[in-house]
Amino acid sequence: MMGNLFETIPEPLPEELFEEVVSGRAVTVERIVSRGHTSPDTGWYDQPRHEWVLVLKGKGVVAFESGKEVTLGSGDHLAIPAHCRHRVAWTDPDEDTIWLAVHYE
Repeated sequence: MMGNLFETIPEPLPEELFEEVVSGRAVTVERIVSRGHTSPDTGWYDQPRHEWVLVLKGKGVVAFESGKEVTLGSGDHLAIPAHCRHRVAWTDPDEDTIWLAVHYE
């Protein structure tokens, strides 16, 4: 199956877009598109699997329950251990932020 991670982005984008690209027994790869979207103000992502994220285009800030914040731009990547509580605190409202997220055991 062939595709392009920079295409088929809806206009408008009222909610952050999550799309599975490929998955297997121990790994899932998804494309996430944000346009000024953030995680809900209440709660944190607390995922059962590790996550590795790569910003292909745009900018975003990942905040951790510990208070640490990491700013990511095009080409930057970040490994988030399983059950490390985090959220997306900011994404650029003026351009699409395209993330590639890999969830793995």
